Amino acid sequence: MDLKNNIKAVYFVGAGGIGMSAIARYFMSRGLVVAGYDKTPSELTHRLEQEGMLLHYDEDIEKIPQACKKPEQTLVIYTPAIHEHKELAWFRENGFEIQKRAQVLGTLTRTHKGLCVAGTHGKTSTSSMCAHILHQSHVKCNAFLGGITKNYGTNYLLSENSDFVVIEADEYDRSFHWLRPWMSVVTSTDPDHLDIYGTEEAYLDAFRHYTTLIQPGGALIVRKGIALQPDVQEGVRVYEYSQDEGDFHAENIRIDNGEIEFDFVSPIENVKNVKLGLPIPINIENGVAAMAMAQLNGCTPEELRYGMATWKGVDRRFDFRLKDERHVLISDYAHHPKEILESARSIRQIYKNRKITVIFQPHLYTRTRDFYREFADALSLLDEVILCDIYPAREEPIPGITSKIIYDHLREGVEKSLVSLDGVIPLVKSRDFDVLVILGAGDLDNFVPEICALLNDKG
Repeated sequence: MDLKNNIKAVYFVGAGGIGMSAIARYFMSRGLVVAGYDKTPSELTHRLEQEGMLLHYDEDIEKIPQACKKPEQTLVIYTPAIHEHKELAWFRENGFEIQKRAQVLGTLTRTHKGLCVAGTHGKTSTSSMCAHILHQSHVKCNAFLGGITKNYGTNYLLSENSDFVVIEADEYDRSFHWLRPWMSVVTSTDPDHLDIYGTEEAYLDAFRHYTTLIQPGGALIVRKGIALQPDVQEGVRVYEYSQDEGDFHAENIRIDNGEIEFDFVSPIENVKNVKLGLPIPINIENGVAAMAMAQLNGCTPEELRYGMATWKGVDRRFDFRLKDERHVLISDYAHHPKEILESARSIRQIYKNRKITVIFQPHLYTRTRDFYREFADALSLLDEVILCDIYPAREEPIPGITSKIIYDHLREGVEKSLVSLDGVIPLVKSRDFDVLVILGAGDLDNFVPEICALLNDKG
Protein backbone atom coordinates (compact mmCIF):
# COMPACT_ATOMS: atom_id res chain seq x y z
CA MET A 1 0.00 0.00 0.00
CA ASP A 2 1.16 3.50 -0.81
CA LEU A 3 -0.19 6.31 1.35
CA LYS A 4 -1.33 8.06 -1.81
CA ASN A 5 -2.44 11.64 -2.16
CA ASN A 6 -5.85 10.49 -3.40
CA ILE A 7 -6.73 9.11 0.05
CA LYS A 8 -9.09 11.68 1.52
CA ALA A 9 -10.65 9.64 4.34
CA VAL A 10 -9.60 6.85 6.69
CA TYR A 11 -12.05 4.59 8.54
CA PHE A 12 -11.02 2.46 11.54
CA VAL A 13 -12.81 -0.72 12.58
CA GLY A 14 -11.80 -1.12 16.22
CA ALA A 15 -10.75 2.50 16.63
CA GLY A 16 -10.24 2.58 20.39
CA GLY A 17 -7.26 0.24 20.63
CA ILE A 18 -4.06 1.88 21.78
CA GLY A 19 -2.19 1.02 18.58
CA MET A 20 -5.06 1.99 16.28
CA SER A 21 -5.50 5.37 17.97
CA ALA A 22 -1.88 6.34 17.28
CA ILE A 23 -2.39 5.76 13.55
CA ALA A 24 -5.67 7.67 13.67
CA ARG A 25 -3.79 10.63 15.13
CA TYR A 26 -1.25 10.39 12.33
CA PHE A 27 -3.94 10.68 9.65
CA MET A 28 -5.70 13.48 11.52
CA SER A 29 -2.40 15.39 11.54
CA ARG A 30 -2.43 15.10 7.71
CA GLY A 31 -5.83 16.80 7.58
CA LEU A 32 -7.83 13.78 6.40
CA VAL A 33 -11.37 12.84 7.44
CA VAL A 34 -10.85 10.20 10.15
CA ALA A 35 -13.75 8.17 11.47
CA GLY A 36 -14.49 4.75 12.90
CA TYR A 37 -16.27 2.24 15.07
CA ASP A 38 -15.42 0.86 18.47
CA LYS A 39 -17.41 -1.47 20.67
CA THR A 40 -17.08 0.52 23.89
CA PRO A 41 -16.62 4.21 24.70
CA SER A 42 -13.52 4.90 26.80
CA GLU A 43 -11.36 7.76 27.97
CA LEU A 44 -9.21 7.23 24.88
CA THR A 45 -12.13 7.30 22.42
CA HIS A 46 -13.49 10.45 24.07
CA ARG A 47 -10.10 12.12 23.59
CA LEU A 48 -10.02 11.05 19.94
CA GLU A 49 -13.46 12.61 19.46
CA GLN A 50 -12.25 15.83 21.06
CA GLU A 51 -9.32 15.82 18.62
CA GLY A 52 -11.69 15.56 15.65
CA MET A 53 -12.27 11.86 15.01
CA LEU A 54 -15.85 10.84 14.14
CA LEU A 55 -16.75 7.80 16.22
CA HIS A 56 -19.78 5.61 16.89
CA TYR A 57 -20.31 2.51 19.02
CA ASP A 58 -22.89 0.41 17.14
CA GLU A 59 -22.29 -1.85 14.15
CA ASP A 60 -24.35 0.30 11.81
CA ILE A 61 -23.49 0.99 8.16
CA GLU A 62 -25.80 4.02 8.22
CA LYS A 63 -23.52 5.68 10.78
CA ILE A 64 -20.46 5.52 8.54
CA PRO A 65 -19.88 9.14 7.40
CA GLN A 66 -20.57 9.82 3.73
CA ALA A 67 -16.95 10.96 3.26
CA CYS A 68 -15.88 7.40 4.16
CA LYS A 69 -18.26 5.68 1.71
CA LYS A 70 -16.24 6.38 -1.44
CA PRO A 71 -13.98 3.42 -2.31
CA GLU A 72 -11.72 5.45 -4.57
CA GLN A 73 -10.63 7.79 -1.76
CA THR A 74 -11.11 5.85 1.51
CA LEU A 75 -8.64 3.60 3.29
CA VAL A 76 -10.15 1.14 5.80
CA ILE A 77 -7.92 -0.05 8.67
CA TYR A 78 -8.89 -2.84 11.03
CA THR A 79 -7.41 -4.56 14.06
CA PRO A 80 -6.88 -8.36 13.90
CA ALA A 81 -8.83 -8.62 17.16
CA ILE A 82 -11.96 -7.91 15.04
CA HIS A 83 -13.38 -10.98 13.30
CA GLU A 84 -17.00 -10.93 12.09
CA HIS A 85 -18.25 -7.38 11.69
CA LYS A 86 -21.10 -5.89 9.64
CA GLU A 87 -19.24 -2.75 8.67
CA LEU A 88 -16.05 -4.58 7.68
CA ALA A 89 -18.11 -7.00 5.57
CA TRP A 90 -19.80 -4.04 3.83
CA PHE A 91 -16.44 -2.43 3.01
CA ARG A 92 -15.19 -5.74 1.57
CA GLU A 93 -18.32 -6.22 -0.55
CA ASN A 94 -17.97 -2.73 -1.99
CA GLY A 95 -14.33 -2.87 -3.10
CA PHE A 96 -12.62 -0.68 -0.52
CA GLU A 97 -8.89 -0.86 0.15
CA ILE A 98 -8.67 -2.64 3.52
CA GLN A 99 -5.47 -3.02 5.53
CA LYS A 100 -4.46 -4.32 8.92
CA ARG A 101 -3.01 -1.79 11.33
CA ALA A 102 0.39 -3.47 11.02
CA GLN A 103 0.40 -3.06 7.22
CA VAL A 104 0.11 0.71 7.61
CA LEU A 105 3.00 0.74 10.08
CA GLY A 106 4.96 -1.43 7.67
CA THR A 107 4.53 1.20 4.96
CA LEU A 108 5.89 3.85 7.32
CA THR A 109 9.02 1.73 7.90
CA ARG A 110 9.61 1.81 4.15
CA THR A 111 9.35 5.60 3.92
CA HIS A 112 11.13 6.36 7.22
CA LYS A 113 13.92 4.76 9.22
CA GLY A 114 11.95 2.45 11.51
CA LEU A 115 13.30 2.04 15.03
CA CYS A 116 11.24 -0.86 16.30
CA VAL A 117 10.97 -2.53 19.71
CA ALA A 118 9.76 -6.14 19.79
CA GLY A 119 9.40 -8.62 22.62
CA THR A 120 6.92 -10.43 24.82
CA HIS A 121 7.24 -7.70 27.43
CA GLY A 122 9.08 -4.42 27.92
CA LYS A 123 8.04 -3.09 24.49
CA THR A 124 6.01 -0.10 25.59
CA SER A 125 8.37 1.22 28.24
CA THR A 126 11.46 0.73 26.08
CA SER A 127 9.97 2.21 22.90
CA SER A 128 8.45 5.22 24.68
CA MET A 129 11.72 5.85 26.53
CA CYS A 130 13.66 5.71 23.25
CA ALA A 131 11.11 7.97 21.54
CA HIS A 132 11.39 10.53 24.33
CA ILE A 133 15.20 10.54 24.21
CA LEU A 134 15.16 11.05 20.43
CA HIS A 135 12.28 13.53 20.39
CA GLN A 136 13.95 15.91 22.85
CA SER A 137 17.33 15.57 21.11
CA HIS A 138 18.64 17.18 17.93
CA VAL A 139 17.78 13.92 16.10
CA LYS A 140 13.98 14.12 16.62
CA CYS A 141 11.55 11.32 15.70
CA ASN A 142 7.98 10.33 14.97
CA ALA A 143 6.52 7.58 17.16
CA PHE A 144 3.63 5.09 17.28
CA LEU A 145 3.52 3.69 20.79
CA GLY A 146 1.51 1.11 22.74
CA GLY A 147 0.74 3.37 25.68
CA ILE A 148 -0.03 6.96 26.62
CA THR A 149 3.22 8.67 27.54
CA LYS A 150 3.11 10.86 30.62
CA ASN A 151 5.52 13.35 29.06
CA TYR A 152 3.25 14.07 26.10
CA GLY A 153 -0.22 12.77 27.06
CA THR A 154 -0.43 10.79 23.82
CA ASN A 155 0.75 7.62 22.10
CA TYR A 156 1.78 9.48 18.93
CA LEU A 157 4.65 11.90 18.32
CA LEU A 158 5.15 13.96 15.17
CA SER A 159 8.41 15.51 13.97
CA GLU A 160 7.92 16.64 10.39
CA ASN A 161 11.65 17.03 9.65
CA SER A 162 12.78 13.66 11.03
CA ASP A 163 13.39 10.50 9.01
CA PHE A 164 13.01 8.32 12.11
CA VAL A 165 9.85 6.60 13.33
CA VAL A 166 9.78 4.65 16.60
CA ILE A 167 7.31 1.76 16.46
CA GLU A 168 6.23 -0.80 19.02
CA ALA A 169 6.47 -4.07 17.07
CA ASP A 170 3.56 -6.32 18.06
CA GLU A 171 4.03 -10.08 17.65
CA TYR A 172 0.29 -10.86 18.02
CA ASP A 173 -1.07 -12.35 14.79
CA ARG A 174 2.49 -12.03 13.37
CA SER A 175 1.81 -8.32 12.88
CA PHE A 176 5.49 -7.41 13.17
CA HIS A 177 6.23 -9.32 9.97
CA TRP A 178 4.83 -6.36 8.01
CA LEU A 179 7.62 -4.11 9.33
CA ARG A 180 10.97 -3.40 7.70
CA PRO A 181 13.01 -1.99 10.60
CA TRP A 182 16.15 0.07 10.20
CA MET A 183 17.04 -0.99 13.73
CA SER A 184 15.28 -3.09 16.32
CA VAL A 185 15.50 -3.97 19.98
CA VAL A 186 14.22 -7.41 21.00
CA THR A 187 13.57 -7.39 24.74
CA SER A 188 12.25 -10.91 25.38
CA THR A 189 10.86 -14.02 23.73
CA ASP A 190 8.97 -15.73 26.55
CA PRO A 191 6.16 -17.74 24.89
CA ASP A 192 2.80 -15.98 24.58
CA HIS A 193 -0.20 -15.89 22.23
CA LEU A 194 -0.14 -19.66 21.93
CA ASP A 195 -3.74 -19.44 20.70
CA ILE A 196 -2.18 -17.97 17.54
CA TYR A 197 1.18 -19.75 17.39
CA GLY A 198 0.31 -23.14 18.85
CA THR A 199 3.82 -23.98 20.10
CA GLU A 200 6.80 -22.27 21.67
CA GLU A 201 8.87 -23.27 18.64
CA ALA A 202 6.49 -21.48 16.26
CA TYR A 203 6.54 -18.40 18.49
CA LEU A 204 10.35 -18.30 18.50
CA ASP A 205 10.44 -18.89 14.75
CA ALA A 206 8.25 -15.80 14.27
CA PHE A 207 10.86 -13.73 16.11
CA ARG A 208 13.66 -15.32 14.07
CA HIS A 209 11.84 -14.35 10.86
CA TYR A 210 11.34 -10.83 12.22
CA THR A 211 15.12 -10.42 12.54
CA THR A 212 15.48 -11.20 8.81
CA LEU A 213 13.44 -8.08 8.03
CA ILE A 214 15.96 -5.60 9.47
CA GLN A 215 17.45 -3.55 6.64
CA PRO A 216 21.14 -3.88 5.68
CA GLY A 217 23.13 -1.09 7.29
CA GLY A 218 20.91 -1.19 10.33
CA ALA A 219 21.24 -3.04 13.62
CA LEU A 220 19.68 -5.60 15.95
CA ILE A 221 20.00 -4.97 19.70
CA VAL A 222 18.98 -8.18 21.44
CA ARG A 223 18.67 -8.89 25.14
CA LYS A 224 21.52 -11.20 26.14
CA GLY A 225 20.44 -14.72 27.11
CA ILE A 226 16.97 -14.85 25.54
CA ALA A 227 15.85 -17.84 23.47
CA LEU A 228 16.35 -16.32 20.04
CA GLN A 229 18.59 -17.32 17.15
CA PRO A 230 18.77 -14.17 15.00
CA ASP A 231 18.94 -14.58 11.22
CA VAL A 232 19.92 -11.12 10.05
CA GLN A 233 20.83 -10.04 6.54
CA GLU A 234 24.43 -9.30 5.59
CA GLY A 235 25.32 -5.80 6.69
CA VAL A 236 23.14 -5.79 9.83
CA ARG A 237 25.14 -5.24 13.01
CA VAL A 238 24.15 -7.35 16.04
CA TYR A 239 24.61 -6.14 19.62
CA GLU A 240 23.67 -7.70 22.96
CA TYR A 241 22.45 -5.82 26.01
CA SER A 242 21.22 -6.49 29.54
CA GLN A 243 21.35 -4.83 32.93
CA ASP A 244 24.68 -6.35 33.91
CA GLU A 245 26.48 -7.57 30.77
CA GLY A 246 26.62 -7.36 27.00
CA ASP A 247 27.82 -4.77 24.50
CA PHE A 248 25.49 -2.29 26.19
CA HIS A 249 24.91 -2.59 29.95
CA ALA A 250 24.82 -0.70 33.25
CA GLU A 251 27.44 -0.64 35.95
CA ASN A 252 27.95 1.18 39.25
CA ILE A 253 24.19 1.05 39.91
CA ARG A 254 23.12 3.20 42.86
CA ILE A 255 19.66 2.74 44.40
CA ASP A 256 19.10 5.02 47.38
CA ASN A 257 16.36 7.15 48.88
CA GLY A 258 13.92 6.48 46.05
CA GLU A 259 16.41 7.39 43.31
CA ILE A 260 18.35 5.25 40.80
CA GLU A 261 21.57 6.20 39.00
CA PHE A 262 23.98 4.14 36.93
CA ASP A 263 26.75 4.38 34.38
CA PHE A 264 25.92 3.37 30.80
CA VAL A 265 28.55 1.15 29.19
CA SER A 266 28.63 1.25 25.38
CA PRO A 267 30.96 0.24 22.54
CA ILE A 268 30.41 3.75 21.15
CA GLU A 269 30.89 5.95 24.23
CA ASN A 270 30.22 5.39 27.92
CA VAL A 271 27.87 7.79 29.72
CA LYS A 272 28.31 8.30 33.47
CA ASN A 273 25.70 9.25 36.07
CA VAL A 274 22.51 8.41 34.22
CA LYS A 275 19.52 9.13 36.47
CA LEU A 276 16.14 7.44 35.99
CA GLY A 277 13.24 9.88 35.86
CA LEU A 278 10.98 6.95 36.85
CA PRO A 279 13.16 5.15 39.42
CA ILE A 280 11.98 1.55 39.03
CA PRO A 281 14.66 -1.20 38.99
CA ILE A 282 13.29 -2.83 35.81
CA ASN A 283 13.77 0.47 33.98
CA ILE A 284 17.54 0.13 34.29
CA GLU A 285 17.53 -2.64 31.68
CA ASN A 286 14.80 -1.00 29.58
CA GLY A 287 16.81 2.21 29.73
CA VAL A 288 19.98 0.48 28.54
CA ALA A 289 18.13 -0.77 25.44
CA ALA A 290 16.51 2.60 24.76
CA MET A 291 19.80 4.47 25.15
CA ALA A 292 21.58 1.97 22.91
CA MET A 293 19.19 2.55 20.00
CA ALA A 294 19.16 6.32 20.54
CA GLN A 295 22.97 6.45 20.70
CA LEU A 296 23.35 4.34 17.55
CA ASN A 297 21.24 6.96 15.77
CA GLY A 298 23.18 10.00 16.84
CA CYS A 299 22.14 11.13 20.31
CA THR A 300 24.91 12.76 22.34
CA PRO A 301 25.82 11.79 25.93
CA GLU A 302 24.16 14.96 27.22
CA GLU A 303 20.96 14.18 25.28
CA LEU A 304 20.92 10.59 26.56
CA ARG A 305 21.39 11.76 30.14
CA TYR A 306 18.72 14.46 29.87
CA GLY A 307 16.21 12.16 28.15
CA MET A 308 16.53 9.45 30.79
CA ALA A 309 16.25 11.94 33.67
CA THR A 310 13.12 13.59 32.26
CA TRP A 311 11.19 10.48 31.14
CA LYS A 312 8.04 10.24 33.27
CA GLY A 313 6.76 6.84 32.20
CA VAL A 314 3.63 5.49 30.55
CA ASP A 315 0.05 5.16 31.77
CA ARG A 316 -0.57 1.70 33.28
CA ARG A 317 3.12 0.73 33.15
CA PHE A 318 4.24 0.72 36.78
CA ASP A 319 2.06 3.81 37.10
CA PHE A 320 2.09 5.37 40.58
CA ARG A 321 -1.42 6.76 41.08
CA LEU A 322 -1.05 7.50 44.80
CA LYS A 323 2.07 7.73 46.93
CA ASP A 324 1.99 9.10 50.46
CA GLU A 325 2.90 7.98 53.96
CA ARG A 326 -0.28 5.93 54.37
CA HIS A 327 -0.91 4.41 50.95
CA VAL A 328 0.74 3.49 47.68
CA LEU A 329 -1.43 2.68 44.65
CA ILE A 330 0.20 1.31 41.49
CA SER A 331 -1.56 0.51 38.21
CA ASP A 332 0.34 -1.95 36.02
CA TYR A 333 -0.62 -3.41 32.63
CA ALA A 334 1.50 -6.56 33.17
CA HIS A 335 -0.46 -9.61 32.00
CA HIS A 336 2.17 -12.23 31.13
CA PRO A 337 3.78 -14.28 33.95
CA LYS A 338 7.29 -12.99 33.20
CA GLU A 339 6.05 -9.38 33.20
CA ILE A 340 4.32 -9.95 36.52
CA LEU A 341 7.44 -11.60 37.93
CA GLU A 342 9.59 -8.59 37.00
CA SER A 343 6.96 -6.17 38.29
CA ALA A 344 6.63 -8.06 41.59
CA ARG A 345 10.40 -8.13 42.07
CA SER A 346 10.64 -4.38 41.50
CA ILE A 347 7.79 -3.65 43.91
CA ARG A 348 9.32 -5.93 46.55
CA GLN A 349 12.70 -4.25 46.11
CA ILE A 350 11.23 -0.78 46.58
CA TYR A 351 8.89 -1.67 49.47
CA LYS A 352 10.94 -4.23 51.39
CA ASN A 353 9.13 -3.94 54.73
CA ARG A 354 5.56 -3.14 53.71
CA LYS A 355 2.54 -5.31 53.01
CA ILE A 356 1.91 -5.56 49.28
CA THR A 357 -1.56 -6.54 48.02
CA VAL A 358 -2.34 -7.20 44.37
CA ILE A 359 -5.74 -7.28 42.68
CA PHE A 360 -5.18 -9.21 39.45
CA GLN A 361 -7.49 -9.71 36.50
CA PRO A 362 -6.16 -12.48 34.22
CA HIS A 363 -6.29 -11.66 30.50
CA LEU A 364 -7.56 -14.39 28.12
CA TYR A 365 -8.72 -17.93 28.85
CA THR A 366 -5.97 -19.44 26.68
CA ARG A 367 -3.19 -17.54 28.43
CA THR A 368 -4.58 -18.58 31.82
CA ARG A 369 -4.82 -22.21 30.67
CA ASP A 370 -1.27 -22.20 29.34
CA PHE A 371 0.46 -20.37 32.19
CA TYR A 372 -1.61 -20.69 35.39
CA ARG A 373 1.28 -22.23 37.33
CA GLU A 374 3.66 -19.46 36.24
CA PHE A 375 1.06 -16.82 37.15
CA ALA A 376 0.73 -18.36 40.61
CA ASP A 377 4.49 -18.47 41.15
CA ALA A 378 4.95 -14.81 40.15
CA LEU A 379 2.01 -13.53 42.20
CA SER A 380 3.23 -15.52 45.21
CA LEU A 381 6.14 -13.06 45.61
CA LEU A 382 3.60 -10.63 47.08
CA ASP A 383 1.83 -10.83 50.43
CA GLU A 384 -1.83 -10.90 49.39
CA VAL A 385 -3.42 -11.90 46.08
CA ILE A 386 -7.01 -11.00 45.17
CA LEU A 387 -8.12 -12.60 41.89
CA CYS A 388 -10.88 -11.28 39.63
CA ASP A 389 -12.67 -13.18 36.88
CA ILE A 390 -10.77 -13.66 33.61
CA TYR A 391 -11.07 -10.84 31.07
CA PRO A 392 -12.08 -12.65 27.85
CA ALA A 393 -11.21 -10.00 25.23
CA ARG A 394 -11.65 -11.80 21.90
CA GLU A 395 -12.16 -15.30 23.38
CA GLU A 396 -15.03 -17.58 24.36
CA PRO A 397 -14.87 -19.34 27.76
CA ILE A 398 -12.95 -22.61 28.06
CA PRO A 399 -14.54 -25.22 30.34
CA GLY A 400 -12.67 -25.53 33.63
CA ILE A 401 -10.51 -22.44 33.03
CA THR A 402 -11.22 -19.76 35.64
CA SER A 403 -9.16 -17.67 38.04
CA LYS A 404 -9.60 -20.48 40.54
CA ILE A 405 -6.82 -22.52 38.92
CA ILE A 406 -4.35 -19.71 39.68
CA TYR A 407 -5.80 -19.38 43.19
CA ASP A 408 -5.31 -23.11 43.83
CA HIS A 409 -1.61 -22.95 42.90
CA LEU A 410 -0.58 -19.91 44.96
CA ARG A 411 2.15 -20.77 47.44
CA GLU A 412 1.33 -21.60 51.02
CA GLY A 413 1.38 -18.56 53.28
CA VAL A 414 0.08 -16.10 50.68
CA GLU A 415 -3.23 -14.49 51.70
CA LYS A 416 -5.65 -15.09 48.86
CA SER A 417 -9.24 -14.51 47.81
CA LEU A 418 -11.52 -14.46 44.76
CA VAL A 419 -13.76 -11.50 43.92
CA SER A 420 -16.09 -10.60 41.06
CA LEU A 421 -15.36 -7.42 39.13
CA ASP A 422 -18.46 -5.86 40.68
CA GLY A 423 -17.10 -6.73 44.11
CA VAL A 424 -13.81 -4.84 43.76
CA ILE A 425 -15.05 -1.40 44.87
CA PRO A 426 -17.01 -2.75 47.88
CA LEU A 427 -13.88 -4.71 48.87
CA VAL A 428 -11.69 -1.60 48.73
CA LYS A 429 -14.28 0.33 50.75
CA SER A 430 -14.26 -2.34 53.45
CA ARG A 431 -10.46 -2.63 53.75
CA ASP A 432 -7.38 -0.58 54.28
CA PHE A 433 -4.24 -1.24 52.25
CA ASP A 434 -0.59 -0.38 52.56
CA VAL A 435 0.77 -0.96 49.03
CA LEU A 436 -1.98 -1.87 46.55
CA VAL A 437 -1.27 -2.97 42.98
CA ILE A 438 -4.00 -3.08 40.29
CA LEU A 439 -2.69 -5.58 37.77
CA GLY A 440 -3.72 -6.74 34.28
CA ALA A 441 -4.57 -5.66 30.75
CA GLY A 442 -8.36 -5.88 31.01
CA ASP A 443 -11.00 -3.45 32.26
CA LEU A 444 -10.13 -3.63 35.97
CA ASP A 445 -8.04 -0.49 35.40
CA ASN A 446 -11.28 1.46 34.83
CA PHE A 447 -11.79 1.33 38.60
CA VAL A 448 -8.41 2.90 39.44
CA PRO A 449 -9.64 6.53 39.71
CA GLU A 450 -12.38 5.47 42.17
CA ILE A 451 -9.96 3.25 44.12
CA CYS A 452 -7.53 6.16 44.32
CA ALA A 453 -10.28 8.46 45.67
CA LEU A 454 -11.32 5.85 48.25
CA LEU A 455 -7.77 5.45 49.54
CA ASN A 456 -7.36 9.22 49.70
CA ASP A 457 -10.54 9.46 51.78
CA LYS A 458 -9.14 6.93 54.24
CA GLY A 459 -6.40 9.46 54.94
